[in-house]
Amino acid sequence: MTGAIRTRLSVMMFLEYVIWGAWLPLLGVYLGKDYLGFTNTQSAWIFNAFAIASLTGMFFGGQLADRLFAQEKFLAASHLIGGLAMFGLAFVSDFWSFFGLMLLHCFFYVPTLSVTNAISFANLKDAQEDFGKVRLWGTIGWIAASWPLLFLPAGSTRLIFIISGAASFVLAAFCLTLPNTPPAKNEGSAFAPFEALKLLAIPSIAILFLVTFFDSLVHYGHFFWTGRFLVALGLKENWVPAVMSIGQVMEIVAMAVLGGFLKRLGWRTTMIIGIIGQALRFGAYSVGTPDTLWLVIAINVVHGFAYACFFATVYIFVDDNFPKDVRTSAQSLFNLNILGIAAFASNSLWGFLGDSGWFGSAEEFNYNKLFLVPLGVAIFAAMLLALFFHPPRAKDAAVVDEFGASPISTS
Repeated sequence: MTGAIRTRLSVMMFLEYVIWGAWLPLLGVYLGKDYLGFTNTQSAWIFNAFAIASLTGMFFGGQLADRLFAQEKFLAASHLIGGLAMFGLAFVSDFWSFFGLMLLHCFFYVPTLSVTNAISFANLKDAQEDFGKVRLWGTIGWIAASWPLLFLPAGSTRLIFIISGAASFVLAAFCLTLPNTPPAKNEGSAFAPFEALKLLAIPSIAILFLVTFFDSLVHYGHFFWTGRFLVALGLKENWVPAVMSIGQVMEIVAMAVLGGFLKRLGWRTTMIIGIIGQALRFGAYSVGTPDTLWLVIAINVVHGFAYACFFATVYIFVDDNFPKDVRTSAQSLFNLNILGIAAFASNSLWGFLGDSGWFGSAEEFNYNKLFLVPLGVAIFAAMLLALFFHPPRAKDAAVVDEFGASPISTS
């Protein structure tokens, strides 16, 4: 792998996460009472556009990129169409138009998260060592999308969609400069997603899939509620993306050292550290008040380790333990969980709880009490992983050559 190729992969990751980071932190605020005025249930459905798209992304994106099209060309076409939909979001205000355009964008964007990982793994000599260093540029892209929003004038939050759409077009053009990564159409069985699903029969992979569900449930609670919580504590809304990006700044550090963590601590301990980060964050949120706004802001530093040590580690684990010809679909399998099944369950849960009346009215909402729910889920997920996940050591991990012959412990 040349330095030029790694630079191009890093730029790809940078732009990939500019697209997402430009709109996600402020979406909850934009959908709320000060802008579009959607209910929490309607907001949940819009957040769930990502989850719904993930249900098709495994079969649409994974199968096409694994079998039919060069992955960089698939990436370019997806970002071109997704960018057009993102531009449209800036100019609609009714629920159904907004939901429809968000669903269209996500339908084409979600598969690219798996494909960018797959392109990186295909062109990196040592994925454990180098993937974190390439992926950290995605984190830098998220931060780069957040800080300029400080200068948005009051009432112009809809510009987040313009910024995201523009980044989509730039990446669509840039994809044509990426290394050619052809599909593995002559290898393996006819439908890769079904082959990837078969690996859930391995007990440790099934446990990891379940723990990933619970940790994703907690992870999406952060994006659903944190923006509104910060505004409720007195933070100006144009500061929300910058504050939430504190976690991404620490993620850069975590990604840079992730390879060393994996080799020294192994898969399980590294992942548990990530889940404990989630618990610490929601523990601090559960006692946050306007007088302790500094604590709520500061605790966002754990987000970096929460993401890198769990989610990035899961992707690396999948690449080490799935057969070559289904790796893109295997990545999509876990994205189906992270961005689909768990995200849908999470957003639906938070929307339901927000409208349930159990935590007060919209004007006097008890965020502290609500945040005990994700705190408890995170603690449960960490215990489940510690007790029942028995992977090989990271440095000893081998690719699964046959579905019946896995290096994963079945005990």
